[in-house]
Amino acid sequence: MTLLAALRSALRALAANKLRSVLTMLGIIIGVGAVITMIAVGRGATDRVQEQMKGLGSNLMMVLPGGITAGGVRLGAQTGQGLTEEDAAAIAREIPEVQVTAPNLRTGAQVVVGNTNWSTSIYGTTNEYLEARDWPLAAGRPFEAAEIAGSAKVALIGQTVAQQLFGDADPLDQVIRVKKVPMTIVGLLERKGQNSLGQDQDDVVIVPLGTYRNRIQGGNPGRLKRVGSISVKVREGEDMKRVEENIRELLRQRFKVQPGAEDPFAIRNLTEILQAQEASSRVMTLLLAAVAGISLVIGGIGIMNIMLVSVTERTREIGLRMAVGARGQDILAQFLIEAVTLAMAGGAIGVLVGAIATWAVGHFAGWQVSMTGGSILLAAGFSGFVGVFFGFYPARRAARLLPIQALRYE
Repeated sequence: MTLLAALRSALRALAANKLRSVLTMLGIIIGVGAVITMIAVGRGATDRVQEQMKGLGSNLMMVLPGGITAGGVRLGAQTGQGLTEEDAAAIAREIPEVQVTAPNLRTGAQVVVGNTNWSTSIYGTTNEYLEARDWPLAAGRPFEAAEIAGSAKVALIGQTVAQQLFGDADPLDQVIRVKKVPMTIVGLLERKGQNSLGQDQDDVVIVPLGTYRNRIQGGNPGRLKRVGSISVKVREGEDMKRVEENIRELLRQRFKVQPGAEDPFAIRNLTEILQAQEASSRVMTLLLAAVAGISLVIGGIGIMNIMLVSVTERTREIGLRMAVGARGQDILAQFLIEAVTLAMAGGAIGVLVGAIATWAVGHFAGWQVSMTGGSILLAAGFSGFVGVFFGFYPARRAARLLPIQALRYE
């Protein structure tokens, strides 16, 4: 019997019991659809974390003031000895693995343009902050050296602030008022999107550090030029953990911390945190796919069960085929093709069901999903493997029947 003849025979046998064939395929359909949907959801979560990593900036660390203990009471983060601009300069100067450092000050304020106002975050920093965050300008220019040195009233704004204050109009060279201080917009930042905490990174106004300290912060800034945090960008390919330890050792020396004493500062390796989130997302994707794969195995067991029933029902037919010259391998091929056809047909329908389910999850639940050709091939290929694996035993059992016994079967 040729392969084409075996295929035609298998299709006729399946068509003779349409309802049973559909119910048998149901397990494969659910399994393939579940695998595709779960992988799409998990991959979407991983892609989301990767987007956050790109938005945050690569190889980025944050140095923050630490906490202190007074009267046995821990006062929390950023209550201890403050960081200064000189600390940021020392990190960049004395640790060669560091690409740039950017001292930062931050507050919230109402920004006003004419009759329009918007509450946003105000950052006082340097041009190195944009390099540390991998944050290019969509239009305009960065701060000039004279503007930084002279505490000029200039600003860079994020896309959200631009939209809220100016709509579709060009914000460059427009004047905004930050705490009653007029600021000329010299640059528009590229869109960053949300960070890992769901905060809008584009809702920001950036001014030179001296401008923030002298014109916005007010009061007596002091001689030490304290800052709220220091952004540190490490050169590509360097060991982040080793650089973190070098920064810790340098700052302990500068703060004259005694051996064994608690650090008066904190270092947060943001890239490491997001990489851990990405690894968790990948593990979750594998777990979801494994759980969905159980449905495929259950579907395969259903195929084996139905094929065994089919062999029993068609015992006399098998005996008659053998009596007129069919070989064992012909019978094996026929039943194996039936099992694989059931599995592959179920897999094809399952791919369609998975695509619809993935779209529904993304559209109605609002989750980020990512369905790839690789996941479709994986699910379809596994369904074919299930058909071969679970269909082989019934097919082999049919092929090993003796013609005389099969013809006498009642």
